[in-house]
Amino acid sequence: MKLASRMAATAALLMTTALPALAAGQLNIYNFGLYTPPDLIAKFEKAYDVKVTVTEYDSNETALAKIQAGGHGFDVVVPSAYIVPAYIQAGLLMKSEPSQMSNFKNVKSEWVDVTWDKGRHYTVPYVWGTTGVMVNTKVYKGDINTAAIIFDTPPELKGKVNVVPSMNEVIDMAINYVGGEACTTDKAVLKKAHDKLMAAKASWASIDYPSFEKFIKEDLNASIFWNGAAMRIRAENPGFAYGLPKTGFPLWQDNVAILADAKNVENAKLFLNFLMDPENAGLVSNYTRYGNAITGSEKFMDADVLKAPELTIPEDLKSSAHFLSSCPPDVQQLYTRIWTDLTK
Repeated sequence: MKLASRMAATAALLMTTALPALAAGQLNIYNFGLYTPPDLIAKFEKAYDVKVTVTEYDSNETALAKIQAGGHGFDVVVPSAYIVPAYIQAGLLMKSEPSQMSNFKNVKSEWVDVTWDKGRHYTVPYVWGTTGVMVNTKVYKGDINTAAIIFDTPPELKGKVNVVPSMNEVIDMAINYVGGEACTTDKAVLKKAHDKLMAAKASWASIDYPSFEKFIKEDLNASIFWNGAAMRIRAENPGFAYGLPKTGFPLWQDNVAILADAKNVENAKLFLNFLMDPENAGLVSNYTRYGNAITGSEKFMDADVLKAPELTIPEDLKSSAHFLSSCPPDVQQLYTRIWTDLTK
């Protein structure tokens, strides 16, 4: 090795060994359940000598309410795109300027200047996916790319259907099914969606975030569900398949942000930058089974994830996708009324 190379290597080693001392401390992450790879956390802890604590929640609404209440002690949160504006408007997120971080160059162009965080002043991308219909094809032999499985449930599935308690996703899908568009102001369409949901409910077993075991053991045979979760279930019970309703389905992205009242700000910034490294983004996709927004991550992703049918939107269904967003306040109030009736 040449002297210059040895000197460069020594300098790099000194920089590497210096980082943990500078970043030593804690980091408290608030994330969805089964959504934070343990090996990713272990890698981050080792690299920066930071003790990470992960607390889990079951929905965006649960997380937002907890953070609004204060006294939570969290540094980092993982909100879906549709709810990010509510966080920003309430002053709950730190303007951490992810676009100025060294790894931001790895973010794919289509995920850079997003509508929910123009210019990426608050958030970095985590994973993205679709919301569709998962069904047990050992029980049901029909078309899987239809929301009729949920809203006009066939006899063989009645009493074995679940609907996830995610208001906008469920109502959007119902509105699409009756011929409307998400966030419509057409009250006639909203009434049709309301009536369709109320009638369909009689065929459902639950409105819940059920354990995967209930599907694997076939206590439940169909659900509105997310593509990565459906992939996990198919791995344990190959009878399950994931479809995307031709009438319409949501596309979404989850994001990582630093909370305005974070105590461990520098460690949180390190974590956001860490997530935009291709190898680390690959770790996230391998664990969650969702796509990511980082260029070069593919070479670190498992082959079964890259080739999974759940992660591919067929060409003939791409026009049926809409990006999940929060509706205008007056429409959101109507959604809430429908949801309240449905979940009574």
